[in-house]
Amino acid sequence: MATKRDVIAVGDPVLRQVAAPVADVADPYVQRLIDDLIETARLANGVGIAAPQISCSERLFIVASRPNARYPQAPLMEPTAMLNPRLVAHGETLVQGWEGCLSVPGVRGLVPRYEHIDVEYLGRDGALRRQQLADFVARIFQHELDHLDGIVFLDRVGGKDDLMSEADYLDMLLAARGSSRG
Repeated sequence: MATKRDVIAVGDPVLRQVAAPVADVADPYVQRLIDDLIETARLANGVGIAAPQISCSERLFIVASRPNARYPQAPLMEPTAMLNPRLVAHGETLVQGWEGCLSVPGVRGLVPRYEHIDVEYLGRDGALRRQQLADFVARIFQHELDHLDGIVFLDRVGGKDDLMSEADYLDMLLAARGSSRG
């Protein structure tokens, strides 16, 4: 049975470490870690979570895009475990987008990310997968990959004018939806 794990906050040194590769995907510890990450992201309304965020310095994250209170406009996808992930190619276009993070509670930042990326990773079954990702899901992948390299989204924000509170961000979304109806 999956367990919700505590998410560490920025300032914890684990978030600044480069995570170690996963050696054995079939290891019961790794499989349990995947289940715990999926459950933790679900209960925290996250659209992704990396193992370092629960104090496990392993090259593993979950991409789990779905509409929720924190990301009402997120596309729906099944939670996907990505082990030893790599960004193998990217388009030229960088797009600014607002990001939050379970390890940086209450803050959103405007972050440039590649709009289109090609990635490789091992699935939870150990099979190598190659995918092209775009838009919001590409953003999640890049955000989580940063966690595996000891980077948090605050490191990519251009300046203090590109930060806002989570509450102000959600108010901005509501205002934008209200004005688009009318």
